[in-house]
Amino acid sequence: MFVKLLSAIVLAVASAGAAATGLVDAARSQVGVTLSYDPRYERLAYPGGDVPIERGVCTDVVVRAYRKLGADLQVLVHQDMRQAWAVYQKQGRWQMKAPDRNIDHRRVPNLATFFGRHGSSLPVSKDGRNYQPGDIVTWMLPGNLTHIGIVSDRQAGGVPLIIHNIGAGTKEENILFAYPVTGHYRWQAK
Repeated sequence: MFVKLLSAIVLAVASAGAAATGLVDAARSQVGVTLSYDPRYERLAYPGGDVPIERGVCTDVVVRAYRKLGADLQVLVHQDMRQAWAVYQKQGRWQMKAPDRNIDHRRVPNLATFFGRHGSSLPVSKDGRNYQPGDIVTWMLPGNLTHIGIVSDRQAGGVPLIIHNIGAGTKEENILFAYPVTGHYRWQAK
């Protein structure tokens, strides 16, 4: 019995590690491809809608990475917002009257709410060792702007790099502690 339980635990850990590696690789594949930052509202196909790959925002890095793993956050966030509208409305950042499948998955507070509801909301820490490859991190930038990125498997001085788009296309940079961290999440697509 103990051997079966131990085997199940080892398989679960290996599966989570492979998923995190896949997410990091999927995010990294956008570096040098998504070259600009463009936050304009656009009507998108549904499901699977996206702005052209050469442009996007920070949330697009996350959405595109998960999509490569088979999880369409456009659909998942839209469905969750329809089921739990009051939870999303409490954010107070948007004058939302109803879910909008064209933009909701492209807003940091909505992704943070989704990851907190369906994944693990982890403690915010100033210790880089607490951030694992594939984790999702949110920040508050100057001007009260929200930001999101994916923790890389690469480090600089013991601090994990972040794969994100903060204004000049998708990059892998040492910015984990450059701005106040507002959220730390771990969500494995099923």
